[in-house]
Amino acid sequence: MSAPASPAASRAYLRLQGRLLMAPAILLLLVCAILPLIPTIYYSLIEYRLLGGEGRGFVGLANYTRLVTDPGFLPALGNTLLLTGLVLAISILAGLGVALLLERVVVGRSALRLLVISPFFVMPPVAALLWKNLMMQPVAGFLAYLSGLAGIDAFDWFSHAPLVSISLIVAWQWLPFACLILLTSLQSFDREQREAAELDGASSWAIFRLLTLPHLARPIVIVLMIETIFLLSLFAEIFVTTGGGRASNNLAYLIYSQVMLQYDVGVASAAGVVAVIFANILAFFLIKLVGRSLEA
Repeated sequence: MSAPASPAASRAYLRLQGRLLMAPAILLLLVCAILPLIPTIYYSLIEYRLLGGEGRGFVGLANYTRLVTDPGFLPALGNTLLLTGLVLAISILAGLGVALLLERVVVGRSALRLLVISPFFVMPPVAALLWKNLMMQPVAGFLAYLSGLAGIDAFDWFSHAPLVSISLIVAWQWLPFACLILLTSLQSFDREQREAAELDGASSWAIFRLLTLPHLARPIVIVLMIETIFLLSLFAEIFVTTGGGRASNNLAYLIYSQVMLQYDVGVASAAGVVAVIFANILAFFLIKLVGRSLEA
């Protein structure tokens, strides 16, 4: 089939070709995303308990009502947002600081990069165990040892600040990702522009605020979006360190507790559907944020 002769028809033909080439990938993505969601929606509309001998009758939105009225639902939703926000703030700010330092270092830069990216290869349960037993243990942990040297009473992190403790662990794991993305962007920064600003008498803070930060806007937004997608499903760190509880529960752990502790598949499925809707709402705003950044 030959392409049409007129320019308008040629453009339409090329668009059609592009859509046909993308169709298999989009179809596969839709199948992988929708097929697991269909049984989840089905189970969220029936009474389904693993124990208790109850049937599987249709109950409509009763599971959603029980979920929303559960005393642990709103704290879990708030903890999900707070945990995500804390990890994003810590990892991006610390990653930016480390990237700026690595960008200035000349000697030993390769070895430093290897040390910086090493936390990214530690499995989440292992990282949580390391921080719980070696760093934040209130009696024999490294932070307790430093507190003793300073003459300060040791702080029980997981009892008094569970969300902050988990945020520090997860931010430590994600800091290499943010650092590498930002460092790559810094290395593409126009050095002539920086040198011209220095010759004009601009201070380091002015150069950072007016030149470096605008240059890093796109990578920061991309880091924000990618990290948020993974942080919404955070589970292993909570399970290993605090074991849940209203102070550290998130939506992922709430779903786990409904299935494995209360054996209520119906309410757990309703929580899963709510989590998917919640994640899609956040993804919608993040994609708009990325689009604006790319347009700018």
